[in-house]
Order: sequence, then structure tokens, then C-alpha cells
Amino acid sequence: MSKKVSYYTKEGLDKLKAELNTLKTKGRADIARQIAEARDKGDLSENAEYDAAKDAQGHLEAKIAQLEELMSNARLIDESKLDASTVSILSKVTIKNKKNGASVTYTLVSEEEADLKAGKISTKSPIGKGLLGKKKGDLAKISTPAGELEFEVVSIAV
Repeated sequence: MSKKVSYYTKEGLDKLKAELNTLKTKGRADIARQIAEARDKGDLSENAEYDAAKDAQGHLEAKIAQLEELMSNARLIDESKLDASTVSILSKVTIKNKKNGASVTYTLVSEEEADLKAGKISTKSPIGKGLLGKKKGDLAKISTPAGELEFEVVSIAV
């Protein structure tokens, strides 16, 4: 697997730890119970329920391995060392679309924490990439699936 370092907020890292813990405890216990119930039903060579439970176990273990890999390469962002003069990860940025005048505020986060409904966009998204390193008042020309858009950075907060 790759050694891709991901940066997380405390909230994001806690959420990741909680999910991993749930899968390791409750998830594994549920799968073990399903396998035991299926095994009790007789001949394993023709037991579809047993096969399904073993498949589910494989998927669960793969998800656990993936989360453990993420955790091993996760880094907590020290919010006290962030600079509000330029756009970076964890910046809360208000941008104004130069074409239609609409303003929107986003918080730039890691790919794994992105949630558009909560106003969190990935630093790897087209808009996130286009905003990184910009200062208040800068214009950002960003290529999106809808074409090239121009945004003005209205404000930056941490």
C-alpha cells in the first residue's frame, strides 16, 4: 500500500478512530455470530448463508485494513500554527463568483473529511486546488466540469 500522508482535524481523526474501533469490536462480533449461525445449519459445502457470511467477513477485514493504513499515515493539524493570510488546509474561505456575484464559504479539508453539505471541500478538488496559496483579494481561475470559473477570495479565516 502507498504511504500517502493525510492531514486531519481533531474531529476528523476522532471520527476515523471511532469507526475503526466500531468495526474491530461490534463489526467482528456480528460477523462471527453470523458465521456461527450459518455453520450450525449443516453442510458447509452447500451453505449459501455461510458463504455470504465469510464474504462479509472478508469485506470487513479489508475495510479495517484500509482504515488502519489511513490511521498509520494520518497527521493531526496544529490549528494554532495555521496562517490566515493565505488559503491552506483548514482555512475557512469566502469566495465570490465573478460571473454571477454569488458568494459561498468553504472550509478546505483533507479528501477523507470532505462533505459538501457541511461546506467542507477537499484540497484536492478543482476549487480547493485553485484556492490554495491565494490571499484575500486574489482572483482564482478554476477549471471545473462546467468550464473555467473566476472567483475572488473575499475573506480567509482559520
